[in-house]
Amino acid sequence: MLVQFDSLPGTSRVYYYPSSRKFYPDEIPVLTSKVEAFCQGLADTHIAYRLVYDRFLLFFVSENTPLAMEQNDELVELVLDLEKEFGINLLDKVNACFKQGKFVQRKEIQDFKKLIKSRSVSGRTLILDPMINTKSEFLTNWEVPLSESWLSHLL
Repeated sequence: MLVQFDSLPGTSRVYYYPSSRKFYPDEIPVLTSKVEAFCQGLADTHIAYRLVYDRFLLFFVSENTPLAMEQNDELVELVLDLEKEFGINLLDKVNACFKQGKFVQRKEIQDFKKLIKSRSVSGRTLILDPMINTKSEFLTNWEVPLSESWLSHLL
């Protein structure tokens, strides 16, 4: 069942889906409707979602009511359907997503290395870390400086 994000404990599991592009304003109501219908259909699971920067779809599931294997498969099916409907990629999690001012950028690792070499990004550049596992990590460690992120070894 869909619950309020704030009602979930910090130990809630995160399912992280970065989009290959921002969702367009006219796509967001369709996306929201489909995601909410999916969450409402999980009767015994406390789940919340967030669409952050119109680009990152995150689901938060209480550890007290985890997804069953079948529900996990349904979540993947939903994500695959969203990819097809919107012409995006949500399952590619090994790209570098980072902020430049108020804009979020997404680059393949090889291209990101070039940005480091050309000093277009620095150790202070905010990275949106796909390695988060819990709601608490999302709230405290999702946006971290490059120097403290999973990509710090590239500096």
